[in-house]
Amino acid sequence: MSALADELVGLPNIGGRHSLRRQVADALRAALVTGKMRPGVIYSAPALAEQFGVSATPVREAMIDLVNDGLIEAIRYRGFRVVPLSTRDLDELIEMRELIEVPAVGRLAGSITDEATGTLRALADEVMTEAVKGDVSRYLDADRRFHTQLLTLNGNRMLVQMAHDLCNRSRLYGLAKPPERAELVACALEHGRLLDALIRGDAGKAEESMRRHLGHVRSWT
Repeated sequence: MSALADELVGLPNIGGRHSLRRQVADALRAALVTGKMRPGVIYSAPALAEQFGVSATPVREAMIDLVNDGLIEAIRYRGFRVVPLSTRDLDELIEMRELIEVPAVGRLAGSITDEATGTLRALADEVMTEAVKGDVSRYLDADRRFHTQLLTLNGNRMLVQMAHDLCNRSRLYGLAKPPERAELVACALEHGRLLDALIRGDAGKAEESMRRHLGHVRSWT
């Protein structure tokens, strides 16, 4: 039987420009990444709302978003529970990402515009900045935005959505061992190498960088 959460998750304070629902959802995803929300524990919307200092409504809406992403499940009359993943589940998710993302970046070799290059370079720099800081949550967020922007250049919306969903499911279950700063930096370097290969038109090197990058991600889960 699942344990009932008897203390609130240490979530970051929210406020600012995005909708409350989006802010809460982002904070919950960060809690999943860092392992503050754990499989087998039931979390109630009212308790989390108290932690945030908001009403329960945006918290319930945000948790439904995570249910739709397959990250948590609703437990009738009790709350929400993190969906556990097995080692096999994670291996299969990473394999699916490789099947989709590796050839997708290869097709972009030699075709990236100067404008797209500037945007991707700025995102790669942001990824590296967060890696140097050792901020895993912000690193993963910047990394996700880099990959989304890159895959969008293929012009296939379904591919981008599928890759986004797989990325969410493979990352948001807590890290088996939080990566050291050096590991984050090593992984962040792949973004620059990938971008350089694409600019040179070297599809093979671009695919190699993407495959190596996904290998780093798997080693942390």
